[in-house]
Amino acid sequence: MKMKFSIDKNIILENLSNVIKGVSTKNVIPVLNGIKFELRSEGLYLTASDSELVIQSFIERNLIRNVDCEGVIIIGSKYILEILRKMPSDVINFEVIDSLKIKIYSDFNQYNLNCLDPSEYPNLRLEEHKDPIILQGELFKTIINQTSFAISTQELRPLLTGVNIKITGDLLECIATDSYRLAKKNIKLDNPVVTDVNIVLPGKNVIELEKIIVDNENIEMHIFNNKVLFKYKNIIFQTNLLSGTYPNTSNLIPTEFEIIVQAKKDDFSSAVDRAALLTQGKDKNIIKMRIENKEMIINSYASEIGKTEERLLVETSEKSNIDISFSAKYMLDALKTLKDEDILILLNNDVKPIVMKSLKDESLIQLILPIKTY
Repeated sequence: MKMKFSIDKNIILENLSNVIKGVSTKNVIPVLNGIKFELRSEGLYLTASDSELVIQSFIERNLIRNVDCEGVIIIGSKYILEILRKMPSDVINFEVIDSLKIKIYSDFNQYNLNCLDPSEYPNLRLEEHKDPIILQGELFKTIINQTSFAISTQELRPLLTGVNIKITGDLLECIATDSYRLAKKNIKLDNPVVTDVNIVLPGKNVIELEKIIVDNENIEMHIFNNKVLFKYKNIIFQTNLLSGTYPNTSNLIPTEFEIIVQAKKDDFSSAVDRAALLTQGKDKNIIKMRIENKEMIINSYASEIGKTEERLLVETSEKSNIDISFSAKYMLDALKTLKDEDILILLNNDVKPIVMKSLKDESLIQLILPIKTY
């Protein structure tokens, strides 16, 4: 148990910053409030878990400056990151001084911390498949960024707090909805899957995984019945799946539209943003959009403040005529994910969904439901 080693501050900090995302503030098992440091002959394993999520980072032996003694200890997560950040030296030493205490020191300072008993740490199984699904890191990051904002924050419908990933052949479809808005992204995989996939990943965990991915290195996805393991560089990220069948959303997205409006994303987004200023404190942040004579008029009204109006020239047919209200916040969230400047706003009437997509990119669809104001 007498673990002792020295390591560069930037190496331990980078790895610990990723792993600490796996610690929950609501852990009922005290030992899970700590991070497991396990030093073996091949290197240092850092592990954190809240029993539904496990994050493990591996630091190879050749990246550790000095190993005097291998061993294992659980260090409380509450202060460790701040302690290491504020240490005045570029090299940090770790030494277990009796089985449940650790000394973290440099030439200039030291901390003596009480630790948790490694024998109480649960045995975490991190299994892998022979043939995982492989995605480019940046592509995976984009898929999550363009959809996860639409997940529900209400625990009443647990499945809607997740992101639905379906894979058939070489087509991957990612969907998130809170029942007021929906984001859907499709991509083509390099290699088709043999068995169809239909899983729901917990939204909060996927958002943490997205933060860990920093470049285009491949990410492996190992899917099991009730969990999925992601492997990226020296990091393993395993999360439980949400149980149940995600609602069928395919019939929610209209396929035909009576009104097709082409607009400049920045102009539209800025107009919505300005109109939303007067309704910011309101529950749904509702603004109105009218289209007539190839002109878009966006306005908002707050009885105690006043009203505002924005006018934009847009491309649409002469017959286009509609009055529709929606949440400015939801609209701005959706617009942020569209990468191209030319966008399409697709409408039918004031109660049917509003659909947005890029003029050139069919892979991403954003949908928001209008709000009745009468």
